[in-house]
Amino acid sequence: MYQGTPMLNVTAPQLSGELVVLEPLSLNHVPALQLAAADGKLWELWFTSVPDPDGVKAYVEKALAQQAQGSAIPFAVRARHSGEVVGCTRICNRVLEHRRAEIGYTWYGKSVQRSGINTETKLLLLDYCFSELDCIAVEFRTHWHNQASREAIARLGARQDGVLRNHQILKDGTLRDTVVFSLLDSEWPAARKHLRFRLARHASEL
Repeated sequence: MYQGTPMLNVTAPQLSGELVVLEPLSLNHVPALQLAAADGKLWELWFTSVPDPDGVKAYVEKALAQQAQGSAIPFAVRARHSGEVVGCTRICNRVLEHRRAEIGYTWYGKSVQRSGINTETKLLLLDYCFSELDCIAVEFRTHWHNQASREAIARLGARQDGVLRNHQILKDGTLRDTVVFSLLDSEWPAARKHLRFRLARHASEL
């Protein structure tokens, strides 16, 4: 995986919506993220990189180290309706000279999946990438076997660019084929309208 170029020490902002608040990630979020990871035992899904509760602190420390190096902007995801931290996400691998970035390292507790949380989180992050970071393309990557993730990315309006075969060697020794999607700045106005429509429809069903 490419590492991108430094983000010039961009500090994570707080991004707020109707369903979620994206907070700058800190070690204070570790206990809550341990509970979120345990919600559905997400680490048991072999094709994801969600830490188990004992590994959450190291996971957060790595994200903060990447932020200190200027290669990531990590967030904790807090649900407005409960006030609980339900997952985390990250802007990463920004390439300044090509005005590109990736949104990744995203996971949520099972109980809030398909609740509108991911839709609004991505809406906030994409808007930040295109409006504040001046991106012309935002990338998403996922494991070939993570069908739920692939479908969720496609629902955002992103298009599949291709598959990087034997892209990574995972901790268990298996080889990961990585599916790459992207959303362009020219596509963002229509995608944003669609995401807002989906959120409004979700709210009307509650």
